[in-house]
Amino acid sequence: MPTVLIDYTPFYYTFLAGALEPTVVAGKFVQIKNGNTLYLVLSPKEFTKYHANIVERFCMDKGIEGRYDVKREKFTIMDRSWQIVGGGKFERDINKKVIKLYDNSMAYGKFEATGLNEMLGVLPEFSGYTISID
Repeated sequence: MPTVLIDYTPFYYTFLAGALEPTVVAGKFVQIKNGNTLYLVLSPKEFTKYHANIVERFCMDKGIEGRYDVKREKFTIMDRSWQIVGGGKFERDINKKVIKLYDNSMAYGKFEATGLNEMLGVLPEFSGYTISID
């Protein structure tokens, strides 16, 4: 399955915070599918507090229509060709070349771990990284 990485870390630190990107970053992520393509969307905790905020940002950037539920706990994509698979948390250490994916999303459930290690291992952004999935 083709995997596309979207990482809001550089955007947040460079453009919004006006700071250097730290070597260790923690945050949340969601998996979103369209057809046979999987999007792994990472966002530092300082940029998006909830998984729904990550989905909202992704939709805004891609021009995809969506909306929040009444309690604003879940952002739903209106186009049924897009599917939110699940989410979790991540920790990445650029110097040690380690990324850890773990936990789950209260709004979207546990991310799909099957085959994820192999999918990430072929991405140039994670070349040489140790990938840990819990």
